[in-house]
Amino acid sequence: MASRRKTKRNQSAQLSEPSGLAIELRDIRRVYGRGDAAVHALRGVTLALPRGSFTAVMGPSGSGKSTFLQCAAGLDRPTSGEVLLGGEPITKLSENRLTQLRRSRIGFVFQSFNLLPSLTVQQNVLLPLRLAGERPDRRRAAALLAQVGLEGHGRRRPGQLSGGQQQRVAIARALITDPEVIFADEPTGALDTGTARDVLGLLRQAVDAAGATVVMVSHDPTAASYADRVLFLADGSLAGELHRPDPQTIADRMVALTAQAGRGGQVSAAA
Repeated sequence: MASRRKTKRNQSAQLSEPSGLAIELRDIRRVYGRGDAAVHALRGVTLALPRGSFTAVMGPSGSGKSTFLQCAAGLDRPTSGEVLLGGEPITKLSENRLTQLRRSRIGFVFQSFNLLPSLTVQQNVLLPLRLAGERPDRRRAAALLAQVGLEGHGRRRPGQLSGGQQQRVAIARALITDPEVIFADEPTGALDTGTARDVLGLLRQAVDAAGATVVMVSHDPTAASYADRVLFLADGSLAGELHRPDPQTIADRMVALTAQAGRGGQVSAAA
């Protein structure tokens, strides 16, 4: 695992100086539409996320959380500003290069699991390697499935698994390429409380035991409390952060942000 990550970082170093940061956003702005109909989804977001960290991103509806994730992960291009992955600027890469980068250096976990029903569990886990043109490593897939509590489930189909088990498969799939960053979009939104706790524990373990970097968008204060750092967005801008907070502190901050958004005001980043 560590050797694969080291190789990728060496490849990145050919294009840029080595960085201790997993992701950097520099004055990222994203505007949809023009003129009076323009929607400013992100308004100059600047931040740096260290390698081996777990960051949660929260905010009221319409605050820019999804746009933040899409721009940071190279799924959407910002209107202006720059995104760096491991010190390498990715904003102006071609679509083909961005696709290659997402397949080999970024992992994704979605609320809806996004597993292919026609493939077995093992084939779903191995899919990112196949798409990246790498040889499928079945031993590694089996080891990851055991790591997420699904040993012996490799030949089953996703439809034969519970929602929680499918999300565990999705986490194994996200880890198979040993990505520099895992982006998780509401990964527990479709799960019950107990299963959600197990899934969050797996993401936490990926950071603590494997040195992964996780960036998670969530609306759930309990889920966000698993992170080292919770960032808050409001009206497309950063509106503060908390370090290792408990769920109640997060919930209180969200209530304040939502109330402020309802009044049409802006919240200071120091709030």
